[in-house]
Parts: sequence; C-alpha cells; structure tokens
Amino acid sequence: MNIKTDKRVEDILGIRYPIIQAPLNWLTNSKFVAAVSEAGGLGVLGVNAGPLAKDETITLEDKLRYEIREIKKLTDKPFGINLFPPSEGMEKEDVFSRTILDVAFKEEVKIFVVVGEVNRNIFKEIKEHGGIVIFRELTPSVVSAKIAEESGVDLIVATGFDEGGYIPQRQIGTFSIVPTIADAVKIPVIAAGGINDIRGVRAAFSLGAEGVYVGTRFIVSEENPASKEAKHDIINSKAEDLLLVSGFQRSTPTHSAKELAAMYSSGKSTDEVEKEIHNRGGLRTGMLDGKIPEGIVSVNTAIDMIKEEKTVREIVNELMADFQ
Repeated sequence: MNIKTDKRVEDILGIRYPIIQAPLNWLTNSKFVAAVSEAGGLGVLGVNAGPLAKDETITLEDKLRYEIREIKKLTDKPFGINLFPPSEGMEKEDVFSRTILDVAFKEEVKIFVVVGEVNRNIFKEIKEHGGIVIFRELTPSVVSAKIAEESGVDLIVATGFDEGGYIPQRQIGTFSIVPTIADAVKIPVIAAGGINDIRGVRAAFSLGAEGVYVGTRFIVSEENPASKEAKHDIINSKAEDLLLVSGFQRSTPTHSAKELAAMYSSGKSTDEVEKEIHNRGGLRTGMLDGKIPEGIVSVNTAIDMIKEEKTVREIVNELMADFQ
C-alpha cells in the first residue's frame, strides 16, 4: 500500500522515512537516538538524556556535548535536539534554553524540535544558524500554527489528546486536530498521539499528515533506556486502565498513580498535583529508575497495540512498511 507520493518531510530532514521520535526527556540517550536515525527515522535527543543527566556536579553544557558527540560516533544520519522555548521577550533570562542553543550551534546540530509556545525570536535565531525547526505546540491551535509557518518553521506537529507525556489542554483527538491543522497551513504537518502500529500511520496520512511523531511505542524498544519494569508495565496495561493523574498527565494504574488520581478527582488543582508528582520524582522514578509503585508511567491511549518489546529497527520497519 503506497499512501503518499511526495516526500517533503524526508527531503526537509534528510531522512529515509517520515517518522520522528518524540524527545521523551529522560528516556533518551545517544544509543537510542542513533538507533532511530540509523533505522531511517529522525532520532531526537531529550534535554535530560543520558547517564550524565543524573549527576548534578556536571554542567548541562557538558552533558549535552557528551551525548551529541556520542551520537555522532554511532551514526552519520541526521538527528535533532529538543528545546522548550521561553516566552517571547524572556530569552535572556532563560539560561537553560540558551545553553541548549549554544551547545547545539557549536556542535553543528541542525534540527530542533521546539516544544511549547510560539517564540518567533527563537525560530529566527535557529534559522539564521542554518537550522530546521519542527514546532510542536503543547495544545495545538490554528492561530499558532499559522504564526509558526509565517515565522519560518519547517514542520508543524499536530498533537491529539491521545498522546503520552504532557497532554493538550483541549480534549481534541488526533483524528480531529490533524486535518484541522493540515487544512490551515501549507508546510508539512506531522501527526502525534496514539500512533503505535501501521494502522495509526495510515490513518494519520489519510487525515492529511505527511509524517508521524512517535513516543510511547519507542519506549518499549530494546535500545530505549526506560526501565525493564516500565516496559513490562506498558505491555501489561490496557487503555481502559489508564488514569488522569492531573490535567497534564495520564498514567498506567501504578500505586502512586492511583493516589494522585484520587487527589485530582477530589478537587486538588493540577498545579497542586503536579507539585506532588515532582516531589515523587516525576517520570524518572518509575520510567527510568524502575520503581513502578512509587512513580507514574506516562503513555498514549493506544497501548493495547503494544504487545512486546522489539528493536528500534523492527518498530520503524513495521510502522513504515508502506514506504519501503
């Protein structure tokens, strides 16, 4: 089945297949990112990636430089880096984003997955350095998509409420948001949210997407640094089991998730519950350290499609079978 004729995403990014790995924050490292790129997709380095991320005695600059250079040892294929931009006008105050940009520019990283709100100043700076911008608004809107397009963004990610990680603040599913954004802009749109098998890929393209943005499915891969316990938890959980632990996140029904969901449903605000999630170690506790009862395991709503752990290449080949 050939589901598209153009290759705009592949041409823009210099990759074989129109599949982008979500940054996944803690759950990336050089080995995993390189594996995605080597398999023909776009690997993306999260901002808390790699074994050095836990060591507070090492600077963010050194951590990022180390991971980037390790990726380059493992692959000569394109890869990207994640960036959460500050609000427009606050660029000088945001040391974290400034450090990521400076390291990436010095190490000649060309692809940036910018997640958050529109920041035309950041977009302009990346473009002036010859970079490529993939923009994912946390809660996508037509207005922001058009502004991003006018600001030189190369690709727009349209994220549905089905996704894992920080979920959009409007309950619009992937099937609804993708065609809405695709109809509003001329640049390629990438679909995100609940894409775990080839049926999800085909659906995304039928809705007007020209690529897919995949996180949860890649977590359950051999190369991903997520804990074995978290991978088993995802495989053994079902969509009907998932809990909203705050207005921003959902989780498999771990002991901690049940407590947090009860807090949220009893009237605690999202800010209050998110503070408690942070106090319990966020995603790191369960998903990276493997302490499932004590943490949360953030996933998309299509986890029933994930039956077993596979290699990154096997996952890419399955999802991209129509493009081979």
